[in-house]
Amino acid sequence: MHNRKQKISTPATSHDRKDVASSEAQRPDPEVVPTAKRRAFSAAEKLRILAAADACAAPGEIGALLRREGIYSSHLATWRKQRQSVGEAAALERKRGPKADPAATQTRRVLELEKEVERLRAKLVKADLIIDVQKKLSTLLGLSTSDMQSEPK
Repeated sequence: MHNRKQKISTPATSHDRKDVASSEAQRPDPEVVPTAKRRAFSAAEKLRILAAADACAAPGEIGALLRREGIYSSHLATWRKQRQSVGEAAALERKRGPKADPAATQTRRVLELEKEVERLRAKLVKADLIIDVQKKLSTLLGLSTSDMQSEPK
């Protein structure tokens, strides 16, 4: 058999309970976030890091910069290529995902407008029908309207 030491439990006092409660309150939450979030750098951050990397002259300074910023040397190489190919302002603002097609955007806008025109036409037909019914009702009731005399049908 195993030789285990058994701890003799003593009733806890209210002071001990406060210590236990405060130590439990100070513990960090051990829950792990289910998905990692990709780190994104703004153009200003990229330019700042590139400027700091270009200013490094002594051996090991670039490595220290990379560790301090939490980036890889491949980031610097990619950002330098982007800066060289397009220019400082626009090079580092590359958006991820599919690029917008201007022809598709214009076609979608035309379809939306055509749908809105049809909706408004249907609404106009209903309004005309309601106005006609109101005119007929006013003539049946013998009420005079100024619109009836000015609008011949």
